[in-house]
Amino acid sequence: MEDRAELAYRAAMMHYVQDETMESIARKLKVSRSTVSRLIGVARAEGYVQFALNPPSGATPGLRAELAERFGIEVWVVPVPPRVRGRQRLNLVAEVAGSVISGAVFPEAIIGIAWGNTLSAIAEHLVPKPVLGARVVQLNGAGNLISSGIVYASTIMEAFGEAYHAEVQHFPVPAFFDYPDTKVALWRERSVKLVLDLQKEVDVAIFGVGTLEGEQLSMVYSGGYLSLLEMEELKGLGVVGDVCTVLLRADGTWEDLEINQRASGPTPRDLTRIPRRICVVSGVEKAVPLLAALRAGVATDLVVDEECAARLLKLS
Repeated sequence: MEDRAELAYRAAMMHYVQDETMESIARKLKVSRSTVSRLIGVARAEGYVQFALNPPSGATPGLRAELAERFGIEVWVVPVPPRVRGRQRLNLVAEVAGSVISGAVFPEAIIGIAWGNTLSAIAEHLVPKPVLGARVVQLNGAGNLISSGIVYASTIMEAFGEAYHAEVQHFPVPAFFDYPDTKVALWRERSVKLVLDLQKEVDVAIFGVGTLEGEQLSMVYSGGYLSLLEMEELKGLGVVGDVCTVLLRADGTWEDLEINQRASGPTPRDLTRIPRRICVVSGVEKAVPLLAALRAGVATDLVVDEECAARLLKLS
């Protein structure tokens, strides 16, 4: 009698390759329809099934090509129906991102993960793919005056670890320190330095872009990490958003902003040392900070919805 793994593989083969219905597979395998559904779920979870997405031949090829040429990056433009907004739009982008990310990871890879609304959505749409020897490391701290951020960030991290059967390394520090000297001192601690050293070895980084504007503020600006006064001061300094909690002006500059001396995330300079850097963005309100991020050179790959991509092209 076949073991469960063999049955799961056969069921997935019949469903995805031979295009058979659940009922037909159930009859041939002599099991119930619900068992077939569970077997296919096992096949996906164990990595017997892997998906790749390619945009339809008529889906904004000019937009994708022009953005790729202008910024020197790989681009995936996600078509989204005009009436789709908010979380629905983000989920569509996250589905494509999940496929792109799973295609980018490889054995022994160190995968760097930021946190935020976008990463939370991606975590729900990852394509399971066991990756031998892979490790997942958190790129920026998530603590603030309201919460340690550990539960929120760890939920995202653990989802990536489970999808790729990877070891997970958390980074339990604040998103922003109160004083630069505190950060400098903590960065010398051996337990913290262990994580920082692992971050320096990251092969693939995944992150979103935060925005100070729009109806749905990014987690950094809505989750208690910055006060309203601090946000107004940042706007006065020309800040438009962030990548990995490092703040950016519209022209992509960031080095002389005092708050970045207290930020726990990797700077744009740090990110450029990582071979593969996948930036995922949903919502036209993020076009301005996305342009800032691209000007700072943080991305090698971009997954973005069509409306935001078109706005980005006009701004650039």
